[in-house]
Amino acid sequence: MTRSGGTRTAAILFAAAGALSACTNSGPLPLVPSTPGMSIVPEETLNEVVVGVDDVKGSYNPHTIAGQSTITTALTSLLLPSVFRTAPDGTPRLDTTLMVSAEVIKTEPYTVSYTVRQDASWTDTAPIAAEDFVYLWQRMRGETGVVDPAGYRLISNIASRDGGKTVEVTFDKPYPGWRSLFGNLLPAHLLKDQPGGWASALADSFPATGGPFQVKTLDQPRGEIVLERSDRYWEQATALDRVVLRRASHEGVVNALRDRDDQAALIRADAIALNTVADLAKTTPLVSKPVPRPEVVQVLLRPASPQLVDLKVRQAVLAALDRDALIAVGTGNGPAAKLRADSQVVAPSRPGYVPTIPPGVGVLDLATSARLLGEAGYVRPDGGVWSRDGKPLNLVIAAPEGAEPYGTVAAQVQRQLALAGIRAKVISPPANQLFEQDLTGSPNGEQTTTVDLTVIPQVDTGDSAATLASSFGCRPSVEDGSTPIPANVAGFCDQTLQPTIDAALSGRTLLAEALTKIEPTLWQQAIALPLFQVADLLVVLPEAQGADVGAPFAGPLSGAASWRREGG
Repeated sequence: MTRSGGTRTAAILFAAAGALSACTNSGPLPLVPSTPGMSIVPEETLNEVVVGVDDVKGSYNPHTIAGQSTITTALTSLLLPSVFRTAPDGTPRLDTTLMVSAEVIKTEPYTVSYTVRQDASWTDTAPIAAEDFVYLWQRMRGETGVVDPAGYRLISNIASRDGGKTVEVTFDKPYPGWRSLFGNLLPAHLLKDQPGGWASALADSFPATGGPFQVKTLDQPRGEIVLERSDRYWEQATALDRVVLRRASHEGVVNALRDRDDQAALIRADAIALNTVADLAKTTPLVSKPVPRPEVVQVLLRPASPQLVDLKVRQAVLAALDRDALIAVGTGNGPAAKLRADSQVVAPSRPGYVPTIPPGVGVLDLATSARLLGEAGYVRPDGGVWSRDGKPLNLVIAAPEGAEPYGTVAAQVQRQLALAGIRAKVISPPANQLFEQDLTGSPNGEQTTTVDLTVIPQVDTGDSAATLASSFGCRPSVEDGSTPIPANVAGFCDQTLQPTIDAALSGRTLLAEALTKIEPTLWQQAIALPLFQVADLLVVLPEAQGADVGAPFAGPLSGAASWRREGG
């Protein structure tokens, strides 16, 4: 190597070290000691798989409703540690790459003991330990806009032993769904004192990781994320050197597959994309499969809104909606079109799903809508807009900014209401603002803005009883005078249903039995109109050996640690 070449190499290494140190507030990461005889693999010979995706934008916090996306599921499955992971049959399975054991050790009080492997650590060498359990518990029970917090709200205490590697979690009540907790642990030592705290956690980066891969580059403007094998991972090393997630239009993804620049793709396909992939399959060997996501698109009619506090008005708005048309627009007749959500709680692809939608719900009925609005005191002179006391019924429909299919469905809801004489406008606030402020209000339950309807996901984290309690349960009472726990985003509470919801959450009543009592009331109360479960399309070329749909709701990238690149 020439003197000038050595200088350039040193400069590159210095710049790389500086970039690593900028990723965390705790200073530069310790360098990995060199291994005698180990050589750096040239870029052109890297064993990698490139996956085409719709987008790579954040945020990437899997515990917030705002963070839900295909890319978040993909990244967190490879970068964050979880106590349990979903098995191929959909049941939770202890992740022995992180855990030694997890078991109920006492029933009174209900206590679960977790033992974390001694060698499990974050990429900055900090141990994965009790601190991470405590941080996630505290944030999930106290923050707004989080996913399925009901199980975490049952925890009364977390104790640490053995240097933080033994974690004892005590619950106020028995909780048979405890295996759904403590997935995707976060590095508490870096986040707990970070400016912005939870609100900015994983907004655009991962300050430390604890999985088989780590982030090499995360470039949202260019639309590319490069994950490389983590040298600090304590378990078996991945077969691939790296996985690249690359943003492109559907046409661009298909062209990249045709040219073998991509070896796989994971996209939210509509009918056009399905046909394009089918045409590609005529000349290129590939496998394509639908991949249901843990999201059900729903229209929430919020009784927390002054304009929709009247049940007759909510029922009138519901009667003005054509559910079939909303599903057709939202799915684009892609894979999700076969996943109609005809239940309030359980997702269509989940075991135990039973359709409960009553006849006539979601069927356009303008006569019924007009009758109900009239009974609520509204008038519609000369076929204009409905009004009461001289004020038009003017609804605000919210959908998270830049999130599909939610924006498209919200626009269709607006058009349908306009045809029924109900004035409405669509707003698209940033997702964090919508879920953490606009739909939850202040900690005391006061609304900070008026959102009447919203098109958002209901997220499935593996425990349908927790989904029920988190989506439709009342605010837990606070006896010690501390800050009340935020309510659900619908602002709905029916004290007559709460005992049954509590019984399902604690296991005193089977969920199926509880739902037979609760779902008819939820439909009658016109709170939520579920539409369909979101589904992506996975396309795999022969070069991406081992790539498949993955365990339910875990996503195809969850198995990338065992993928191999063959030929190509």
